[in-house]
Amino acid sequence: MSISDGDRQIIAAMQEGLPLASRPFAAIAAQTGLTEEALLHRIAELKARGVIRRIAAAPNHYKLGMTANGMTVWDVDVSRIAELGAKVGALPFVTHCYERPRALPHWPYNLFAMVHGATRDEVEAKRGEIAAILGSACRAHDILFSTRILKKTGLRLKQKG
Repeated sequence: MSISDGDRQIIAAMQEGLPLASRPFAAIAAQTGLTEEALLHRIAELKARGVIRRIAAAPNHYKLGMTANGMTVWDVDVSRIAELGAKVGALPFVTHCYERPRALPHWPYNLFAMVHGATRDEVEAKRGEIAAILGSACRAHDILFSTRILKKTGLRLKQKG
């Protein structure tokens, strides 16, 4: 998939994050020599082509006081995973939720849900809420607590060589 030099300039301007401004896209537009309307149109086209999947906040949960972060993992009945995964993903304290293949016999888990909290007890309580939603469709579960942040970046363009 190729992108134009203009699209490359837009992505480069956004890849370090949007500016903290009341109109961040207007600021990016000014930086790229476009109007805000033209920039938003180009971004929509890049999203439609799959060049950009989404624009989202990537908060540093540690700096927000949420230092007990845990990936909850669940062994959920495959016939119900789509239905139940949607319910889990809609919970306000779940930042991302997705299905992954099991790696039997050592890893039976197929549903993953990231939960953040100020304490491990808070995260454990939230895990209990998820367990109640999954009910008998869940055969096993665990939680993997984070010990550090590994990555907090989005799209990065390779330098043209």
